[in-house]
Amino acid sequence: MKLFKSVQLAAGVAATALLLSACGGSGAESPASSGAANDGPVKIGINQYVTHPSLDAVAKGFKKGMADAGYTGDKISYDEQNPQGEAATNTSIVGKFASDKDIDLVLAIATPAAQAAAQTITEIPVLFSAVTDPVDAKLVASAEAPGANVTGTSDKNPVKEQLELLTKIKPDAKTVGIVYSSGEANSAIQVKWAKEAAAELGLTIEDKAISASSEVQQAASSLNVDAFYVPTDNAVVSALEGLIQVSQDKKIPVISADGSSVKRGATATYGLNYEKLGEQTAAMAVKILKGEATPATMPVETITEAELYLNTAAAEKIGMTFPADLLSEAVETYK
Repeated sequence: MKLFKSVQLAAGVAATALLLSACGGSGAESPASSGAANDGPVKIGINQYVTHPSLDAVAKGFKKGMADAGYTGDKISYDEQNPQGEAATNTSIVGKFASDKDIDLVLAIATPAAQAAAQTITEIPVLFSAVTDPVDAKLVASAEAPGANVTGTSDKNPVKEQLELLTKIKPDAKTVGIVYSSGEANSAIQVKWAKEAAAELGLTIEDKAISASSEVQQAASSLNVDAFYVPTDNAVVSALEGLIQVSQDKKIPVISADGSSVKRGATATYGLNYEKLGEQTAAMAVKILKGEATPATMPVETITEAELYLNTAAAEKIGMTFPADLLSEAVETYK
């Protein structure tokens, strides 16, 4: 909290300086423009909504990025929490962060964690990561000008390109099944994007909503489709193995939204590197902590370059092989 208040003061000083300059004043340099930083140790609260490889990679990348910027040893401490998808625990965690006067910044990983933080924490900078659509989730006023104490990085995935990949590895596919959590705003928006993209590609989406990870396998079994698409849905990704088992039984491919899921057994994707996303979020945190920026005026950032991930072992289990051009393009091929 202490650093956020100092940043707010710095912003006020900068505004005053600009006004004085316009009136013929001295135009003295503001702390924000000079990169002034608090030399004391920094404390960061991390709320990772649930455990799965993509979100784990965000946390890992964030801490790596902070370390690369010099925040190591006694210069930084982390209060790491994980509600494991429990809404009440999620609310409790952000309430604790809000009342901790020693916390300088909060990192909320995944949309539900970010929404809880945005609703509760008002005097500490909040950075989110792995949030698909922060405007639709009502985290920011706009991606260009967030407007309050919340900003961060989006993992908006290239849904159309991912479904186009399906048409390359299974040209005869006509229907695509999506299992998604009815309680995750990021999932509903991805289903919408998938239906729009599918219409352009001559595909049809069949979707099934769930309320808990335990329902994933049964929901997948109920869909009579030619392939599955797995969005960046925390509940579904947490129980991915159940859906993959269904795909193997049905002998159909699974296109995931992230590379980590391909490593776990999905067939393929054009996906994002979540560790890099965490590092990008850390770079934003450093600017805030040093007083060089404020969340209100710091635009939401995204990773725009997707990478091709293939799992040849998963493909073999459903009687499929990848075209040679895709094998040569892949940044990761799991065997």
